[in-house]
Amino acid sequence: MLTPVVDEDGAPFWEYAARGELRVQACAACGELRFPPRPCCPHCRSFDSEWRRMSGRGRIWSYVVPHPPLLPDYAAHAPYNAVLVELADAPRIRLVGNVVASPDAPLDSVDPARLRIGAAVKVAFTEIDGVTVPRWLLERG
Repeated sequence: MLTPVVDEDGAPFWEYAARGELRVQACAACGELRFPPRPCCPHCRSFDSEWRRMSGRGRIWSYVVPHPPLLPDYAAHAPYNAVLVELADAPRIRLVGNVVASPDAPLDSVDPARLRIGAAVKVAFTEIDGVTVPRWLLERG
């Protein structure tokens, strides 16, 4: 499995994830949210930032089920999904992840036929190779 590369700008995201919190970087000057994290606000050019807690709810904005799995490390997990989730409280912020049946379930634990654009999801966290990552659970059966 691939694990995220934690850099200086994104480190707080992963630190909050380890505590079970989904947070997004915001400009402390103009208030605009931004993801991925970066040192300078693209709107007002301020270098001041803060991390705002999100509700952890969202909707599937897009998804794909790779055929065949494009990365060899994922071949044993097929069929798995990769989703782009639009956050409910920050619609311009979209996070990449996987929809799973439970936080520690394997990547192939949700039948791809159950996925739909616009489906409501909520965040769940699990540790993979020492890094806590967000995953997504379908809100309704």
